[in-house]
Amino acid sequence: MENILIHGLGQNEKAWDKVISNLNDIKVSCPNLFGLVKEKKMNYENLYNAFSNYCNNKKEKLNLCGLSLGGILAIDYAKQHPQKINSIILIATPYDIPKNLLKLQNIIFKVMPKKAFAKMGCEKKSFIDLVNSMACLDIKSNLEKIECRTLVLCGENDKANLEGSRLLYDHIKNSELEIIENSMHEVNVNNPDELSNIIKEFWKEDL
Repeated sequence: MENILIHGLGQNEKAWDKVISNLNDIKVSCPNLFGLVKEKKMNYENLYNAFSNYCNNKKEKLNLCGLSLGGILAIDYAKQHPQKINSIILIATPYDIPKNLLKLQNIIFKVMPKKAFAKMGCEKKSFIDLVNSMACLDIKSNLEKIECRTLVLCGENDKANLEGSRLLYDHIKNSELEIIENSMHEVNVNNPDELSNIIKEFWKEDL
């Protein structure tokens, strides 16, 4: 079984470092999403296609664990490639794209310095292009196509995603829901110990 950790929009692969260190001997892959797109225009379609190719090149079935944007990618891949998926973990993943919040974030992104984006491995303009391309994503359609074991997670203080997490749980069969105490949106950063314990427990039958 191949285990893949997928970072969120404002992160890079290093956001998983503390979680990975707590997973002990569990082998995981953790791609930098922005690096996968390479020379193509940065938008969600190209990002998903690059991520899909990355997953398709794995020989074994996959356990995907994604936060926010990473969760959206995991959902889309599980819908389109059910034969490749063993399980998915969705952390702080929206059920619907919050368009007003996206507009507010975009205003903030435009005034942020370029060096803040460089740390993520993405140019400022490319990052904003990606955010704009996500405004019309339809995450909630065809959720019935997801038949693998699914764990939906959300930090108790991530108010923007609590309701969406419950809706994902309601609409994905064979799913479980867990609210993580003392956690905000970036659970992999602000509560890596608890998150790694949850991941290990969920994956234990596949190890």
